[in-house]
Amino acid sequence: MKKLRSSFLFVLLLAVSMVIAACGNGGDDAGNGGEGEAVTSVSILTGGTGGTYYPLGGAMASIIEDETELSASAQSSGASAENMNTLKGGEAEIAFTQTDIASYALNGELMFDGNKVENVQAIGTLYPETVQIITTKDSGIESVEDLKGKTVSIGAPGSGVNANALQILEVHGLTTDDIKAQNLSFDESTDGIQSGSIDAAFITAGTPTGAVEALAATEDVKVISIASEKIQELIEKYPYYAEDTVAAGTYGIEEDATTVAVKAMLVVRDDLDEDTVYNITKAIFENTDKITHAKGKLIKAETALDGIGDMPLHPGADKYFTEKGVK
Repeated sequence: MKKLRSSFLFVLLLAVSMVIAACGNGGDDAGNGGEGEAVTSVSILTGGTGGTYYPLGGAMASIIEDETELSASAQSSGASAENMNTLKGGEAEIAFTQTDIASYALNGELMFDGNKVENVQAIGTLYPETVQIITTKDSGIESVEDLKGKTVSIGAPGSGVNANALQILEVHGLTTDDIKAQNLSFDESTDGIQSGSIDAAFITAGTPTGAVEALAATEDVKVISIASEKIQELIEKYPYYAEDTVAAGTYGIEEDATTVAVKAMLVVRDDLDEDTVYNITKAIFENTDKITHAKGKLIKAETALDGIGDMPLHPGADKYFTEKGVK
């Protein structure tokens, strides 16, 4: 009897130790984007309805539903910075953001000072996010310096647009004290330009941007160029920028406008399981022909790791890009 009792106790202790070990390993894996959480539906945080994220998010949600067993939906939002904080709170699974904002969030800088976002990983970068300084031909504004004293929309406080606007003003020796700053969405900005309540607006989005296209239907739009030496100064101080161009013909403009861009990227909560994120990544990057927006042509697996910066890649995305030979 004693021998039987001893054997039972040994088996019981062994079972308990195995459960404890399994729980310990599971916690480590989940924290590093390993097994993670299997889900049946995903929500994609985009931006305002007048921007580029929103229509792209809708197209990607449709692709995910068609190509995987997941249900998916796109949600309008306050875009990059808000999206990172929403993912931090666990209230969505996937989001669009700018690469510069992702870096700020990861490192707890600028609008994320003391508020690091550490539970988010990258799926991949998508296309250039062009900083567009929008006005009209009749405004008399020809340069960034001409914004002095004007009523200018610089995006919502803490937004990616706001950071871009402040940095561009900075290299031109200007601050918000030099302009009449307004914190408006894309649609509000273009409506304000049309009504005459504001003179110009900073809009960071893929071109063509829906809100600006709507403005161009009724007004002669002008995109303000940034001087080459100021572009170089900006890139030297903030290396996540790259020189970019709004091509002639966009919004009906007659000549190229030189400016800068960051990159749009997709990010995901790190507690989603590897298979789910693998399937999502594969679905999106192998079905870009189903994206009717002009930016769909720029979304390629071959360039999806360009400009990803210090944001870690989710293991599911890493598995897909490794299979494709993308480094």
